[in-house]
Amino acid sequence: MEFHLNGFRPGDPEISEPAERYNGARSLGPLPAEADVLIIGCGPAGLTLAAQLSAFPEINTRIVEQKSGPLLLGQADGIACRTVEMFHAFGFSERLLKEAYWVNETTFWKPDETQPSNIVRSGRVQDVEDGLSEFPHVILNQARVHDFYLQVMRNAPNRLEPYYARRVIDVQIDPAASSCASTPTHPVTVRLERIDPENAGQVEIVKARYVAGCDGARSVVRQCLRRALHGDSANQAWGVMDVLAVTDFPDIRLKTAIQSANEGSVLIIPREGGYLVRIYVELDKLKENERVASRNITVDYVIAAAQRILHPYTLDVKEVAWWSVYEIGQRLCDRFDDVPEKEVGTRFPRVFITGDACHTHSPKAGQGMNVSMQDSFNLGWKLASVLQGRCSPQLLHTYSAERQAIAKELIDFDREFAKLFSDPPKDAANPGSEGADLTEFQKYFIKQGRFTAGTETRYQPSIISAEPTYQHLAKGLVIGMRFHSARVIRLADAKPVHLGHTINADGRWRVFAFSRAEDPTAAASAINSLCHFLAQSQRSPVRKYTPTDTDIDSVIDVRAIFQQGHRELAIETMPSFLLPRKGRYGLRDYEKMFCRDLKSGEDIFDLRGIDRYRGCMVVVRPDQYVAHILPLDAYTELAAFFDGFMMQDVGASRSR
Repeated sequence: MEFHLNGFRPGDPEISEPAERYNGARSLGPLPAEADVLIIGCGPAGLTLAAQLSAFPEINTRIVEQKSGPLLLGQADGIACRTVEMFHAFGFSERLLKEAYWVNETTFWKPDETQPSNIVRSGRVQDVEDGLSEFPHVILNQARVHDFYLQVMRNAPNRLEPYYARRVIDVQIDPAASSCASTPTHPVTVRLERIDPENAGQVEIVKARYVAGCDGARSVVRQCLRRALHGDSANQAWGVMDVLAVTDFPDIRLKTAIQSANEGSVLIIPREGGYLVRIYVELDKLKENERVASRNITVDYVIAAAQRILHPYTLDVKEVAWWSVYEIGQRLCDRFDDVPEKEVGTRFPRVFITGDACHTHSPKAGQGMNVSMQDSFNLGWKLASVLQGRCSPQLLHTYSAERQAIAKELIDFDREFAKLFSDPPKDAANPGSEGADLTEFQKYFIKQGRFTAGTETRYQPSIISAEPTYQHLAKGLVIGMRFHSARVIRLADAKPVHLGHTINADGRWRVFAFSRAEDPTAAASAINSLCHFLAQSQRSPVRKYTPTDTDIDSVIDVRAIFQQGHRELAIETMPSFLLPRKGRYGLRDYEKMFCRDLKSGEDIFDLRGIDRYRGCMVVVRPDQYVAHILPLDAYTELAAFFDGFMMQDVGASRSR
């Protein structure tokens, strides 16, 4: 898909009229006095959280932003494979993939040993290993990601829209909220100042059950919690620019890492549309405690530095769509909520921080936006579950515990990655000299490919992430890691689908029951027995935690995968639990049963190391992470797992 040919234009590239390419801010009037969740900040983290909560019309969600309207020019642009998996759960992966640049290969350039002032290609690698995800690593303007989320919110049951031009003054938590026993219904008070010209200076007060600070590295919410970012700066200035340029550099449409002999380094990231390219340019070393803003660096300075590094190739910049300068630093907050470590056992969180508000790092590894959105995806379903009364507020403690550990891993990775990229290259004529070896950088890039793809995240055991007692039953679906999808055939209509694509961002748990090799229709089969337990037993978590006035799969969605080919099984002979009646008319759901894909050779049992003899249950969280693996007959353990965090007092449970 090509666009930007005659100049950069923000918004939807499929709309030809510039004035109609993006939606401006809508006037929503004053904020309501109360909210269940108040989200502060319309960056990727804030919009991910808002989009997820917008799926629940009974939850009063509001989102505010200091800017006067939607983002038009992006900062971040790299979208990892794991993030595209998440976007599919929100329903816009297809639009994203159509518009984005696909990162297929990465090239490496270093000084020419015979003429060090020139650069030469030294390596070329596949960007993402085969089979790591069904989705690619892509590049797309952050503003377009915002657009997709905003559309999800507008289409949601509560038609959620941001309140723009609001600056947070302060956030206060009622002292009575320090007790787990009884707390005010809306214990968090947020004061906001309107900064739009028509209402400038007006102060609005919102009382909320929960507040999420998604307001960036200078987070006011974090400051109100008296939390701080801790870490170091590398005292290195970098420039970044999105440009339309004419060049004879041959790899301008490939992701490229370049190290010159004496002029610094460059990272080239091709952008969507076929013409736009992002260029990260190493600039000057900063003095101790010096800020990059004091250098008064201009875009012409950044362009000239890029031109020197690319020698002997030329770079003629025709238009700069966006540019900035920054300094490398890695900083991390010790907790991502308002509860001090020593009070975790006596109170529940009410205020959370996500994204840059609690971790910052260099942008070259393309992790900032991705990790920030995963923060919010982790938090969103937990807030919804607690507000709906389905889960104990104890669940909310797992957000900070899980995501702070992941952010620390990212900080450690980014520190090493940034150092390898910024260190001057070794002198080729003097092998013993100090400096970076681009060959080692290339090896490190390949080694860390799964980390940068976002697929290495692994949560430690907790109330929602079980011990790996039965991990051997599904070796390729690791407890604590994301559910690695694979292709299957839907039994009812023989359609090839990805099993993981049944996990939408709707707050539901999934139980995937992988059948044994036996006939699943036999009365004594493991699948039949499991379905009977789930449908009839008083201990069944499906019956216990599903309200009577909702569909049987509204809380826990159970699906089965069989080893037989889809033509070997008759759907009318399958357990009725897997053909549930739903909705006002009691229509049957025909999408609960799947078979392995015999035609393509992508057998999910082989690909994910599932024990064919014993089969297993794979319990998956609403954010697509594997929570538990159990034998098909482990009814007591399945019930105990859900009993550990779910609550039954959501109205009457299903009739016994």
